[in-house]
Amino acid sequence: MRTLLLASSILLSAGSAMAQTPADPAVLTPERVFSSPALIGPVARGVSLSPDGQLVAFLRGREDDANVQDLWAAPTGEGEPYKLIDARALAPDAGELSEAEKARRERLRISARGVVDYAWDQQGRYILAPLEGDLFLATRADGSVRRLTETGADEIDAKVSPKGSYVSFVRDQNLYVQDLATGRETPITDDGRGLITWATAEFIAQEEMKRFTGYWWSPDERYIALTRVDESPVDVVPRFEITGAGTTVVEQRYPKAGRPNAAVELYVRDLTSGDRIKVDLGDNTDIYLARVDWSNDGRTLYVQRQSRDQKRLDLLSVDPATGRSRVIVSQRADAWVDLNDDFHVLADGRFIWSNEDSGWRHLYLYDRNGRVVRPITRGVWPVKGLNGVNEQTGEVFFTASMRDGKELPIEQQLFRASLNRTEAPVAITPAGGWWNASVNAPGTAYVGNYSDPKTPPQSALYRMDGTRVRWIEENRLDADHPFAPYVSRLREPEFGTLQSHGETLVWRMQTPPNFDPSKKYPVVMQVYGGPGTGAGVQKSWQPATSQLLTEAGYIVFRLDNRGEGDRSQAFETSNYRQLGVVETQDQTMAAQWLKRQPFVDPERIAIMGWSYGGFMSLMTLTEPEAGLAGAMAGAAPTDWALYDTHYTERYMSTPQDNPEGYARTDVLPRLGDMTGRLLILHGMADDNVILPNATRVIDKLQEQSLPFEMMLYPGQRHGVRGDPRQLQQWRTYLDFLDRTIGTRSHDAQD
Repeated sequence: MRTLLLASSILLSAGSAMAQTPADPAVLTPERVFSSPALIGPVARGVSLSPDGQLVAFLRGREDDANVQDLWAAPTGEGEPYKLIDARALAPDAGELSEAEKARRERLRISARGVVDYAWDQQGRYILAPLEGDLFLATRADGSVRRLTETGADEIDAKVSPKGSYVSFVRDQNLYVQDLATGRETPITDDGRGLITWATAEFIAQEEMKRFTGYWWSPDERYIALTRVDESPVDVVPRFEITGAGTTVVEQRYPKAGRPNAAVELYVRDLTSGDRIKVDLGDNTDIYLARVDWSNDGRTLYVQRQSRDQKRLDLLSVDPATGRSRVIVSQRADAWVDLNDDFHVLADGRFIWSNEDSGWRHLYLYDRNGRVVRPITRGVWPVKGLNGVNEQTGEVFFTASMRDGKELPIEQQLFRASLNRTEAPVAITPAGGWWNASVNAPGTAYVGNYSDPKTPPQSALYRMDGTRVRWIEENRLDADHPFAPYVSRLREPEFGTLQSHGETLVWRMQTPPNFDPSKKYPVVMQVYGGPGTGAGVQKSWQPATSQLLTEAGYIVFRLDNRGEGDRSQAFETSNYRQLGVVETQDQTMAAQWLKRQPFVDPERIAIMGWSYGGFMSLMTLTEPEAGLAGAMAGAAPTDWALYDTHYTERYMSTPQDNPEGYARTDVLPRLGDMTGRLLILHGMADDNVILPNATRVIDKLQEQSLPFEMMLYPGQRHGVRGDPRQLQQWRTYLDFLDRTIGTRSHDAQD
């Protein structure tokens, strides 16, 4: 990693395999980006293989409206894909979602309507799909679709029980079970109201822990483990949800750093006896309920309990009949222990789990009592995630960014390792791009999703040896593809590395059409930079908005700084107790490097980002050594004491324990050091990074008589949703850049 990574040619040849060059290439416009059909082409989302391996299900946006999804299916053998659930036919008039469902979809980053989720039973007889607040069940045997609910309330987090006997869901803060044979509905809880909610993941669990459910069926359908959440300890943060139609005051329960969390308890309901017992989670109630899993025989409930300071993660073995628990594994760290979804119980009671004890995330085999049997993977590279296990063949499947035993952050592949011995992994998918894979339960097949800078996302069904069985969405970039008119002006990116404090940082650069290296160009630095996320610099297909920037004459540049995720433990924890400090150092170094390039205009470099990227845009604009001409900061956290507990305390501890760190990373004292123009953007109903993060900056800038620009979005939460508003957002970006570093900027006119 000390040398340039796979540096691509800056010029894309006319004979590229991307597509046949049109005779009259079109210039991509914002209006075309935010209209249908989607430029990315027909992309299958939420792809899954039926438990019997005979059918592939997936979500596909409609041709007439890419933001509305239908549920499709395709046989794994011969036969064409067909529409299983037509969203508009079953629910032609999309109504207003409940506030709980709006919040849940925001946490899941779901902006589409129609069918947005679905679930199989373990036999593969049914597919359950929520649609506009009600539930529909598709039966494979006859292809019929029946409506299970029709109420004024939303049925959320719906599941088919493991054996297909029941459908369960949460309605009005209580858990219900419907018998599929009789249609009878049974409330499992009945006291959920006000600040008490059953079987639902609380705000922190959804937003920061990636736990989106609050209940779990045992494999034999005897038990349901479920949470009880009491939000009464959580501070009330009045939030003015400002829309175009008016203002509503929402008294949101928001757990700010250093303040109380919701009280979360875990219970087990015995459906045979009707008894409900409380799980012993320990004497200390100020903990996080991170993960819940069942053993294959349903006799053991496994619970991951994380300490409030996140330096310890315990695995509890729980007797579901009594609620008694014991700790069988404890993971500890000096900074924090990352949560993951790598826990997998084998049929014989042993289990697989990952940890970072070696300094890199790797998979280990444990016996049923929590003793390490052997490492499954090892090396100076991290496992990204456990994808599946074939117990019959003794194969373990995982995703990693690695080649020849060395870390390779810009690519990702599916690998195979051995359950029975520690040996070098074998790549299943080819190198050269970015793979995501979903392996079926027996570990005999996978759905592979692939893209690279020249290939839009493709999905197919594969055998575990990598042989393709059938395309799900080939999404071939041919003359009929929506992107075909614009492909000849798409420049192939260049990848490279920079060194910072002993760590290797990767970057990506895309140049404008007709690029002339003898000329000087303005640069837009795109940044996220935050911890807990994977690589931003990928050899994958990029959003069409990147080409909007290159079409406007900008070089687009991105650097993954220290502190970002899916790297070594040392790389990830370099920002501990000082969010934004090392990240700004790295982005500043990148800006200085860009200024030394002969084809870059050093006086015309701007930065843009959203959420943590908005924070980084503000931090870098206020760093004199970066010397940026402008920044576009969207939904930026500006004072970490205003952000939530689980995220902030993981990296910063509490404001009481680390006042110096909080003060050092506050944006306000830095505003007088702005080196260029600033555009602030924020959703006026943001329930994640609350609006006071923006208003305190606005107030300070006005107090100091510093000019800035602002764009607020009524009714929008932590993202700007809908094509019309996104079109306006990108018109605003392009206008700001044009006046700041583009053709209308002072320097350009000079």
